[in-house]
Amino acid sequence: MEAQVSRFSVPAAKWSPPPEASDMVRNIHAMLHPRNIVLVGATDKPGNYAERIWNNLIKYKYEGGLYPLNARRETIWGVPCYKDFASLPDKPDHVLVLVPARFAVQVIRDAAAAGARSATIVTSGFSELQDDESQRLAGELQQAIRETGLAVTGPNCLGNLSAGENMFTNIDDRIVTMEAGAVAIAGQSGAIVMAIRQALEDRGVGVGYMVTTGNEAGLETPDLISYFAADPSIRVIVVYLEGVRNTKGFRDACKAARAAGKPVIALKLGASEGGRAAAMAHTGALAGSIETFDAISTREGVIRVRGLDELIETTECFVHADPPKGDRLAAVTLSGGKRGLLIDAFHSAGLNFAPLSQSASDKLAKMLGPGSIVGNPLDAGFAAVVDPSVYMQSIKIMIDDPDTDIVIIDAELPKAPHELRERNLRIVDGMAAAASKPVVYISTMSIGFTEFTKGLRKSLPHIAVMQGLDRAVGAIKSLIDYARLRKVVPEIKSSSSASARATLEKTLKKAGGAAALDEVASKALLRAYGIPVSKEEIVQTAADAVRVAKKIGFPVVAKVVSAEILHKSDIGGVVLNLNSAAEVKKAFNDITARVKKLKGKPKLEGILIAQQVKAELELVVGSALDAEMGPVVLFGTGGVDIGLIKDVALAGAPIDATEAKELIGKTKAGVKLKGYRGKPALHEASAVKALVGLSNLMADAGGRIASIDVNPFLINARTGVAVDALIVLNNEAAKRAAGH
Repeated sequence: MEAQVSRFSVPAAKWSPPPEASDMVRNIHAMLHPRNIVLVGATDKPGNYAERIWNNLIKYKYEGGLYPLNARRETIWGVPCYKDFASLPDKPDHVLVLVPARFAVQVIRDAAAAGARSATIVTSGFSELQDDESQRLAGELQQAIRETGLAVTGPNCLGNLSAGENMFTNIDDRIVTMEAGAVAIAGQSGAIVMAIRQALEDRGVGVGYMVTTGNEAGLETPDLISYFAADPSIRVIVVYLEGVRNTKGFRDACKAARAAGKPVIALKLGASEGGRAAAMAHTGALAGSIETFDAISTREGVIRVRGLDELIETTECFVHADPPKGDRLAAVTLSGGKRGLLIDAFHSAGLNFAPLSQSASDKLAKMLGPGSIVGNPLDAGFAAVVDPSVYMQSIKIMIDDPDTDIVIIDAELPKAPHELRERNLRIVDGMAAAASKPVVYISTMSIGFTEFTKGLRKSLPHIAVMQGLDRAVGAIKSLIDYARLRKVVPEIKSSSSASARATLEKTLKKAGGAAALDEVASKALLRAYGIPVSKEEIVQTAADAVRVAKKIGFPVVAKVVSAEILHKSDIGGVVLNLNSAAEVKKAFNDITARVKKLKGKPKLEGILIAQQVKAELELVVGSALDAEMGPVVLFGTGGVDIGLIKDVALAGAPIDATEAKELIGKTKAGVKLKGYRGKPALHEASAVKALVGLSNLMADAGGRIASIDVNPFLINARTGVAVDALIVLNNEAAKRAAGH
């Protein structure tokens, strides 16, 4: 029981990073737990940021030293004002930079020289502006931060909260409950981070830290994730991300949080694709930046939410519910209609209510009698409404049932004192404390909290209280998904051979400044990486086309080969089902004639004669280099309708065979591979081989390849082969061709 209670409480002694902690974690600790704070640029002009921050530090009784600094003033706000760092009564520790941008760089250097360990630059006028002077200042500031080694947030940020220190270096004048709660928030937008803190405050959820990172000239949001992962007072990490600059740093920070069992709940900008050369290929268009972020971050235990309301509900859920042992849902309601809504909402999220144990069913049936629906969800009905003790007993039976993993109660907290409901809530909170499963109250609509509700909510630490059925369902699904993740995921490295890597280097060197590799060069590279490719040969004459077709065996396919023609079928450059010498000859001549009529006179390198594989299924396998997240691989339903159907799944590259199978299993194409509706299973091993090979190729290329498109990858019960391939290079020529 005591262990359950302690999971929501903050350690009594203040934590300090151990000696083995990284410099970055120690530096952030200095920023959030400073001995003193110096306000450089202190001014009492009404309404300015300096005065608002000073007022907050006084209002919340920050106990360290507070030193205003302004060379032109002897006193300010009724206290002495210091002219420089040398005149301070103590060595500076945390510095708030409130001077104009042109003076900020020197302040950082002077502060470091005087012994400061950290700074927050509230001042704007750096990289967020596009003029040359602002960009120059931004570069100088980054250099100063690097050289001094200070932990710096900003510039262009709105300050921080460290509740355990009563420290609020922020301009916000709304009431803050200085409660060293289990949630930490960080993000680039001060307004959004402050809105999240306020919403959690209004819900009675304590925020231990809030950090606004602004332009991130020094510390970036992933650095804060690493710190929050290390600080034992934090249970849930919430971040607002406008972009990921350092993919490895982001992944490492998320891994640290994952290993510590702390979910990272992220609100991420970037649902649009952004400019990339990969857009020349289907894979680039399908692997939009947000899908790529999901593919990579989910593996590291990140929960991406789609809006602020969903973020608040998900945070509430993770703060007050441990990850469950399984996904067997149970629910108690007093309404048949609400019972139906619960079933529908969870079913649409792919979650279902588990059958109750026979023992639980028998107990409920005996106790409730007519007018109730004994099942799961349970409609306790008339009997529970008439006798509150019956209602409480129904909840206890559901919580005690060994066949349930999460218990949901359809009810909301009272907005005003209500003796019976308050007593019942406290009884259920006690049941939840003793249980080894989450207990979640769901109000099917958002009803809002009063000051009374907020206080009551804080007295019920062992139950999650959710607002809005759809958002609650999403949060519970995230809780279940998080519980299924392995705590530590092994780092996968490229498993390619030395000869494959040598072929890659030779091919890229030969390509020079071309935008893309032609089909022949693309397939040769795929073959070197162990990706199954159809039998084929490039020819220059109709006679050679016939000779090669006979050698391969009918039926065959004829395809145009030109690095300047990326999508062959669009110009009639692919002819299928060639079953005789005459048909092959005609196809060769027809394609050649079509190419000659094209605008721009693309260079024809030949016609490819290839084996035609009888396919049970057309797949797409591919890879793309995302501007933010790095290389990813893609698998899904292929063919001409690829953009219409969009049955694809993504994973960060490289992957191994196990992860390739997991990726395949996320798609409808993967269901068909297993043998759908009595059809034979298809050759999944060839698709796995293709995905692993592609992921190795992308990883080995190290940013030199923008995308690889293998569409279609034809598969039947005996084999699977790549019959078309497009490798787009990551260079200026490719960017120009894509219109970037």
